[in-house]
Amino acid sequence: MKEWGECVKHIPIPAIPGGSTVDVPTLKCLEVIFENILTAATGLAILALFVMLLIGGFKYLTSAGNQKATASAAQTMTFAILGIALLVLAYLIFYLISKFTGVDLLHFTIPS
Repeated sequence: MKEWGECVKHIPIPAIPGGSTVDVPTLKCLEVIFENILTAATGLAILALFVMLLIGGFKYLTSAGNQKATASAAQTMTFAILGIALLVLAYLIFYLISKFTGVDLLHFTIPS
């Protein structure tokens, strides 16, 4: 997770003695918010796909030879593996586009 650090301006309040300041968010905070949401969403997607894979494996082990239950478990595991592959493929495509064009698509930055 990215820290707030540079995206907040510390503006002094002249009416309050003692040098009190107010933290005012700037446009740079959008970078931090976007990266934090993207990081959290990626982590949650990986966790959800892993849980799907575990559920599919459990369903497969407990199907006891039932053809319908075995097919359902195999379908669940297939979708989980496809989801993981799509997630990796999306990251790889963004990475390759970034390398070929020189535009960093993996990190959201607002020019200052």
